[in-house]
Amino acid sequence: MARGDLTRAEFERVVDEALEALPKRFADLVENVVIAVEDEPTEDDYAAFEDDPDAGSELLGIYRGVALTERTHDMLLLPDEIAVFRGPINRVARTRAEAVHEVRETVIHELGHYFGLDDDEMPH
Repeated sequence: MARGDLTRAEFERVVDEALEALPKRFADLVENVVIAVEDEPTEDDYAAFEDDPDAGSELLGIYRGVALTERTHDMLLLPDEIAVFRGPINRVARTRAEAVHEVRETVIHELGHYFGLDDDEMPH
């Protein structure tokens, strides 16, 4: 492993720690959401960002679902999913501390999408 790369077990532990650190008022609102660690984004994940001029070459995470603010009472929904991508985060981080920071920021960012926030409404 080069630089500050996190192993899969370390990466999963950091994701769990990020979720445990959520303020209670937000954590209590997160329901029916799967948080998954994936090694790399899929072609479909990249395709979702084709029209985004701010999209960089590395996709660190993605929210797959219907935001709380866009749901109606009669919708039958599968669980939402947040994927956090280990490969891209390890590539953009220069140190282990940076990798940990990126994992935490990515989890929070993707949860922002779950709550209905757009990228321009969240700090980067």
